[in-house]
Amino acid sequence: MLYLHDVWVNWFEGEENGYNVCHFHEWRKEDVIELLDQVPLVKVNTTLFHYIENDLSELPQQLLNDVYQKAYLRKNHERIQQDYCFVVTDGTGILAVDTIGYTIPIRKSRLIPRQEQLVYEMVEGQEEICYSIQSEEKDYHILSPSPHIMSGLTRKERQLKQLLFMALDQLYSAKNTSEIRYWYTEWAPERYRAIQQMDFEEIWQMFYEETKDGWTEKHSRLCENLIKGQPFFEKLWEMENRPKVN
Repeated sequence: MLYLHDVWVNWFEGEENGYNVCHFHEWRKEDVIELLDQVPLVKVNTTLFHYIENDLSELPQQLLNDVYQKAYLRKNHERIQQDYCFVVTDGTGILAVDTIGYTIPIRKSRLIPRQEQLVYEMVEGQEEICYSIQSEEKDYHILSPSPHIMSGLTRKERQLKQLLFMALDQLYSAKNTSEIRYWYTEWAPERYRAIQQMDFEEIWQMFYEETKDGWTEKHSRLCENLIKGQPFFEKLWEMENRPKVN
């Protein structure tokens, strides 16, 4: 078993999509960084790596057995044993994982560049360990957008885009034709007359197709207006738009 030492991790909890497990250059000063005193390093095939990175499904039992209680967190000069904590790589992608005692990858983190380079050097020439999984094609949807839709966006833009999609999904659930006509007209005022003739599903499909790609000032304005008066959504908006910590 290979081991890494003194590994800084920035846990993202409950994230099923790898694009929300931010790389080092997107870490923020307010993020909580922990130090793993020791953590096992496992090289697997690309299929299993993507399964761990982009899902919250059961990990192979043999993998859990292999890493059981072999990692230690350093906190206040204490060395705290972790049940199922490890770093996994397919030789290209790298991810730290902590199940917090469960059998699914609850917490995920990227590594700092220096540690990533060390991982590449350590696994070069190493054989992959084969673990069996029941992998199915992942179903992406508006509340779990595909990586293609999130590609090229910053951490803030990804968070706000997911907030916009949550608001749009709520709009869809309400099935209120007048309301969706209003919001689509806000988005595309030049189509006002045509929008008045469309039914709910037709408007919804066009609205979603036009908002799903990229992130612009127009997306930002729509999101801010859509969430007004909804405390939970407003809180998420404020968290992403508060002044940066120096």
